[in-house]
Amino acid sequence: MTARKRAPRATARRAARLAAAQALFQIEQRGASAEAVVDEFRRFRLARDETGDLPDLSASDAAWFADLVLGLELRRDEVDGALGEALPAGWRLPRLDSVVRAILRLGCFELLGRPDVPARAAVDEYVSLARSFSDGPEAGFVNGVLDALARRLRPAEFASGDAAADGR
Repeated sequence: MTARKRAPRATARRAARLAAAQALFQIEQRGASAEAVVDEFRRFRLARDETGDLPDLSASDAAWFADLVLGLELRRDEVDGALGEALPAGWRLPRLDSVVRAILRLGCFELLGRPDVPARAAVDEYVSLARSFSDGPEAGFVNGVLDALARRLRPAEFASGDAAADGR
């Protein structure tokens, strides 16, 4: 049996999501503007790094990356409010690890702002992204929060039982 090969668009979007998580982390840590970080990533990080010093993000869909980072910045209050409602009792967004916070914000933004991406696909992509950053319980936490949020924001996708994963 051979492994299922990812479509080029899916691979480019997955790389863009990884780059977007790194960009959000950088924005938070440095206090830089989203526009400045997107510009920096486009010029330096999304281009192939011939030195091997940085992760290869050259396969990223640069437009998708920019849409995620800049779109999230425009809707930050809405995203943070939705996440605040979806977090388990007693949890607050500022309490979360900054990488987990970035992943949840991006996942929430896709659920709110990208109806062209099926909810299950968005949740799956961000759970996978969480696994790429940690072997601990973070992926399960991300799954629980984003799944609850997806079911609340897009109930029709879950009522139909349609598990399509197109649009990743």
